[in-house]
Amino acid sequence: QVALVESGGGLVQAGGSLRLSCAASGRTLSAYGMAWFRQAPGKEREFVAAVSRSGGPTATVDSVKGRVTISRDNAKNTVYLQMNSLKPEDTAVYFCAATSAYGALTRKHQYAYWGQGTQVTVSS
Repeated sequence: QVALVESGGGLVQAGGSLRLSCAASGRTLSAYGMAWFRQAPGKEREFVAAVSRSGGPTATVDSVKGRVTISRDNAKNTVYLQMNSLKPEDTAVYFCAATSAYGALTRKHQYAYWGQGTQVTVSS
């Protein structure tokens, strides 16, 4: 079992950048495919980006392509989400998730482990 803790959220102006981090404990991160999801008030939790166990294959939702990069450092047991050119519609709670399955998976039900989330607020 793995425990996940997100950090790096905050308030930023439109056009700004943030880097979110997800620190894992309990098991080595290399045993898991990882992803970021987000949930805005009154909306469903949606997929943002995913990375496979090795850091090779990745997936990103179309609405953030070109602005968001997911990466991982297995030696540090940490996954990152670099977000650039932020827009007000990126405002949400961002969640880190882990799966023991292979690949860069994009569906919520494919992830068994979740962090508590970190708030990202983008002002216009």
